[in-house]
Amino acid sequence: MLLRLTTSASVEAACRHITALINEHAEWFCTQAEGDTYALLRNEIEVAVSHNRLMLSCWTEKGSKSWRILGWFWNGQILTLHASRRMGAERPLIELVPRASAKSIAATIKAARQVRCYKLAEIASILQPDTRIERCALSPGIRHGQPGRYARIVLRRKQQRIAVTGSVVPLSPASVDAFLSSALLWFQRTANRIKPPYIEQLWLIVSPESLRSTTDRIALLRKSLLEIIKVFMVDHKLTELVARESPARRELWKRKLAHFPPVPAANSTHMISQVVSAAPEAIDVVHARHGETLRYFGLPFARVRSLLGMERLWFGIDGTHRRMLDASTLGAWQNLLADLQRYRAATATDHRHALYRSASEAWLESLLRKDITKLDPGLIIAPLHAQFRTARGAKLGVRPIDMLALRQDGRLVVIELKVAEDREHVFQGADYWRRVEAHRRRGHIANAKLFGERQIRDESPLVYLVAPMLRVHPSFPILARCISSDIEIYRFDINEAWRSGVRVMRRTRVN
Repeated sequence: MLLRLTTSASVEAACRHITALINEHAEWFCTQAEGDTYALLRNEIEVAVSHNRLMLSCWTEKGSKSWRILGWFWNGQILTLHASRRMGAERPLIELVPRASAKSIAATIKAARQVRCYKLAEIASILQPDTRIERCALSPGIRHGQPGRYARIVLRRKQQRIAVTGSVVPLSPASVDAFLSSALLWFQRTANRIKPPYIEQLWLIVSPESLRSTTDRIALLRKSLLEIIKVFMVDHKLTELVARESPARRELWKRKLAHFPPVPAANSTHMISQVVSAAPEAIDVVHARHGETLRYFGLPFARVRSLLGMERLWFGIDGTHRRMLDASTLGAWQNLLADLQRYRAATATDHRHALYRSASEAWLESLLRKDITKLDPGLIIAPLHAQFRTARGAKLGVRPIDMLALRQDGRLVVIELKVAEDREHVFQGADYWRRVEAHRRRGHIANAKLFGERQIRDESPLVYLVAPMLRVHPSFPILARCISSDIEIYRFDINEAWRSGVRVMRRTRVN
């Protein structure tokens, strides 16, 4: 039964018990509700009490992550944690399994995925006569010993080979970038390694839910890849493949677009100005339809809302237990500001503290929002749209664009930021380009006056992919060359110590 953490005593007791459990095993397997699984050493997991909250921090493939623990349960084999992050926007169920038990669980998962891999190979091989399965295996896991998520199949005919890949786990629209990146890298490695007859085609097998997101991104690839890629849709029972055409680029611009959300007007009130004045170099304001969110170097810590004509401020790092600012909570508010000034600063000495490690990309974004010309002197400083949404919701994996800017010459610029190695960096930037270009062609951006009365040039946007020099994924150059050359993508390498000030070390056209 899940033990809820509702009192200080329960929080302290849970911290002691969970810490003792983690220290008993040298390595753990961590699984989250969205399906991500990775191995962790016990010294990569930290459990601590902060502001009467139990916090879990660990290192993942995408950098450090922190959660607030709301409840926990240990059944002797699995440590289950009910967690919360991003001010309550995410409420995952985290399972930690000791390595000894995890081996048997991983073997079971691998066997089930291997069965699905064989089914995909069988139904793919019957699409063409005289075709046999030459190779059928799973992709490597993120870490050693973990089962992969994608089928790696090679079909053999007399005069050719065909590379086939598909996901053996549910593939959501938001995961299409990872799937395509993995597929293209595997195809290039395999095509270069095998002797004649050479691999001449790449078949992508996708579910109905991810079909449109996949074909939209394929339309952005260079011509030589478009000629060899075929897309097939498979039903959930893996019984039949149906060929699907990828749309031509011109077809993308003819589609009916999702509703273009208006940009909320800035509303700087007396209360907001007072809070910002406490640390004007660090605090910025994000305007939304229902009020304003205050961020300290990108980390949300307070919200201001108007109720019955009265301004109210709620504060807290974790959205599940925000408190309203009044006389009784003034001390907690001042302690929060003091902790932010101490730990969320470039000069902080404790780099493992949750306030320092949380929301690193948002920290970089906040620095660039102060002065975007540090990235490119040709960009206008304001207006600058951060976390810009081209549509509401995430039905098709529609994520907010990190930054949408305008150059002095009227050219739109899509900016995608990363502070850790991320293989999907290129495809995310290209997909953002597609969405912004679709709205630009319809005149939506100009009509919405996102950049005031400034004239927007009748040219497609530029794409700026920004990351610290040593945090660029090794596959970045290969994947960048897969994108069509008429999409102008630039790579910006910034200094590793960007928290102390952003400096561009190198800028190159990548495709």
